[in-house]
Amino acid sequence: MAEEVNYASVVFKSNHQAPPEAIKEEETVYDEVKMKRRTSQQTADTADDKQNNNNNNNNKQRRRYQRLACCFGVLCVVLLGGLVGVFVVLASLSGEKNKTTLLAEIHNLKNLTDKLSADNDNLRMEHNTLTVELSNLTTKYNVLDSKNANLTTRNQDLENQSNTLRQQIQYMETNWTELNISRAQWSIDTYCIHNAEGKCEACRKGWLHNQKTCYVTINPNPPGGKTWTEARENCREKNADFPVVLTEEEKNIIDKYSYGDVGDWIGLRVEDGKWKWIDGTELNQISWIGPPVDGHCAVSTQSGVWRSVSCDLRKQWICVQDALSV
Repeated sequence: MAEEVNYASVVFKSNHQAPPEAIKEEETVYDEVKMKRRTSQQTADTADDKQNNNNNNNNKQRRRYQRLACCFGVLCVVLLGGLVGVFVVLASLSGEKNKTTLLAEIHNLKNLTDKLSADNDNLRMEHNTLTVELSNLTTKYNVLDSKNANLTTRNQDLENQSNTLRQQIQYMETNWTELNISRAQWSIDTYCIHNAEGKCEACRKGWLHNQKTCYVTINPNPPGGKTWTEARENCREKNADFPVVLTEEEKNIIDKYSYGDVGDWIGLRVEDGKWKWIDGTELNQISWIGPPVDGHCAVSTQSGVWRSVSCDLRKQWICVQDALSV
């Protein structure tokens, strides 16, 4: 530390005034001493002050830095708080927006879920319906398959029957040819041989000829009578049948050939509550016989009155056949 130097200034007064120059010199000396002292003091103070100033400056700078750091920290806190607030606001806004979006999406998903549930129910119902239809179709298919198998078997049987019928037809054609030859010979023998002149007759021997028809009455003794069905079968064996009468003229001929009032079977009987001829035609002349009775057949008589009797009675009968063209 610099040594302190003290200067003293001494002022001498005199009763007598010094000359102005002397006074001036004295003041000059005093001023110098005073200035030097002040300078020394200032030098010493300056050194101390300088060090103190350095310390103060350091302290000030430190405090300034501390203030700056504190301010910066406060500013950071404020900025952080602001950012946090902004983030909170943004998050809140974003959250509200997301919430609205999520609610809309949830609503859409709910609608979609309901639609899918309804579609699923419809599909389940369709599946059940299709299952029932499939079951029905399966049953029908099994039935059809069984019918097809039966038809296949039936078809095979029909083919076998067809082959059998074809053989039978071939056999019948052969027999028919032989039968025609035999019939021709029979016709010659029946219609021609018996004639003394060697001519062929229109009707066989014992048959009555009237226009284009030959008639024969078969009148066995009462025990030899036949039912309506048996008598017709007998006519067929003769290559003939019961007479079918359509006109009054034909009726008169039949009545004339009948066996008295006992009568003969003819081709008229009751079917379905109506009088019908053996060719299926209905009797138009309802006055020829009484009302139809089920199980009854007609009997012609010489008196011209036809009677309705049970077909099971045993009667005589009349057969007719076409006359031979000669």
